[in-house]
This record gives sequence, structure tokens and C-alpha cells, in this order.
Amino acid sequence: MFLAGDIGGTKTNLAVYAYHDGVLEAQKIASFASKDYATLTEIVLAFLGAGSAIRHACFGVAGPVKDQRVQVTNLPWVVDAAALQAQLGFQHVSLLNDLEANAYGIATLRPNELVSINPGADRMQVGNRALIAAGTGLGEAGLMWDGLAHRPFSSEGGHASFAPTDALGDELLTFLRREHGHVSWERVLSGLGMRNLYRFFRERSGTPEPGWLTEQISTGDFGAVVSAAGLAGTDPVCMDTVDCFTRNYGAEAGNLALKMLALGGIYVGGGIAPKMLVKMESAIFLDAFTNKGRLSPLLRSTPVYVITNDKTALQGAAWYAAHVA
Repeated sequence: MFLAGDIGGTKTNLAVYAYHDGVLEAQKIASFASKDYATLTEIVLAFLGAGSAIRHACFGVAGPVKDQRVQVTNLPWVVDAAALQAQLGFQHVSLLNDLEANAYGIATLRPNELVSINPGADRMQVGNRALIAAGTGLGEAGLMWDGLAHRPFSSEGGHASFAPTDALGDELLTFLRREHGHVSWERVLSGLGMRNLYRFFRERSGTPEPGWLTEQISTGDFGAVVSAAGLAGTDPVCMDTVDCFTRNYGAEAGNLALKMLALGGIYVGGGIAPKMLVKMESAIFLDAFTNKGRLSPLLRSTPVYVITNDKTALQGAAWYAAHVA
């Protein structure tokens, strides 16, 4: 029995998994609003309750893990494996970057939990893989092919500098640079990025926000409301926002594929992509993904998959606890 966690700026997902004959089975699972708690320890104790027999845990955490300690990105927490182990009375606690946990989780996915979105790809190719996931932030990870198996490793590529590819992107970069100085890919490709893109296109349009949209935004999730309006075609600014978000997703996924030489495939995780699958399957994404000059043919043959299982990071953390820790 293993405790697995997926710790992000918005949500902390926890699960207890049993591991038998190479198969993970979730015994208990729950989600918590991260900002409602001062520490991860508080959430774990609330989840497990008194008298828990769990003694081994692995947590995927949004942020760079160094010496089994991490300052959580977009959340005022410091998570320390040794401190957690002592506070919880566990025998072993491991910390992974959240995208590294997602990368381990790819091995646990069933075929129906992956949607192939590059019809021209050679799915029989063997080689490195890479993972990109837009959610509250933007995460990236690699999976090195060693000739026998894929070895996941973390990165902080989401904080690398945004690189526009056209005049519209140049305008966007100028707009965001006035506010932030350094503009990372996360500023344009994440939940925060969706908000930034909307502000940019609303200002650029010179049109006021319609009342019905203001009302929906005030009572719902901003990204979900803008995405829904963009996909439904009910507001031109939201349509531009969603199209630009999709284009950026494709462009940075292509960048990652080149940097990792991900012949074995690019995997798109996170909570946003499955909800806008119609755009991810469109020419907007694929054209941006493959538009890499002399290496465009390489990208056209690279498999791209959208992960539809939102528990991939949890399963990856549990798999790591069972096999590696």
C-alpha cells in the first residue's frame, strides 16, 4: 500500500494505491484546494485520518526538486521529504517534480487513455519521449530511451523564454514584457496564460466585454468560461484567445520534441488539453507543431498523444514508490 500525491498550485490530489502483480489499484482518492491549507502535512493527515497503516509515500510536486526539497511553484509551501517523513511517521517519502511523476505514469496508461492527434506519424518509432502539460502552470519533462526502457527526468522548461513566431506573437510579447520583464512560456500557455491571452486580445479588439461573458466569468472558472465561449464561437475575443493558446501549445510542443529528439512521441498532459480536444486535433496545433523549417519532416513523423486520464501523475507517483523508492 502506497500513498501517492499530485501537488499543484490549485489542487492537491492524494490517493492510496494497492500494488499486486504489477497492477495498481486505487483504494481511496480525494482532492483538496491547496490554498486552503498551510502545509502538505495538514492535507495528508486530513486524508489518511488516525491509525493509518501507510508508511511509504511519493509526491509529485509542481516545482524544481533539489535534495528532496522543493519550493512549490504558485503556492507558498516548502515541501521537504525528510520533514514529511518525521511528521507523518513514515518509513520512506520521495519527492518528484510533478511532470516527472506524470512521465512515470505514462507506463500505467491503457491504450484508450491516449488520443493520437498526428495522423501522419510513425507510431512504431522507438526513441526518447517528452511530456508537456498546461494546467495551473506549464510543466515539461523528458523520458530518455536507454535501449531497454524509458527513464523519466524533470525539467523546468515551462519557465524558458517565450519565443513568438509571427507579428501577432511579437505584439503579445511586447504586451506581456511591459508587465513581467521576462516572459516565459508559462505566461502564455497555462491557466494564467489563458487569462493573459484574453486580456491581450480584448485590449487589441477595442471592444468592451459583453455583459453575459462578464457574468459568467464572475461566477465560474475564468479559463473554462473563456475556452467554452471560444470553442462555441460566441465571442470573437474568446475565439482568438483559444486559437492563439492552441497555436502556442503546438509551437512549444514542437520545440520540446526537437530539444529531446522525442522520436518516441510527445505526450500532452494537464487538465486543459482534453477539454479542448477539437482544437488539439485541428490544423492550428499541428501546423504550429511541425513548422520547424528544415526539420519539419521530422516533426510530421513524430507521434503526438493527448493523455485523457487525469490521474496519471498519481499513478506515476505510486508506480515510483512501488518500484524505485
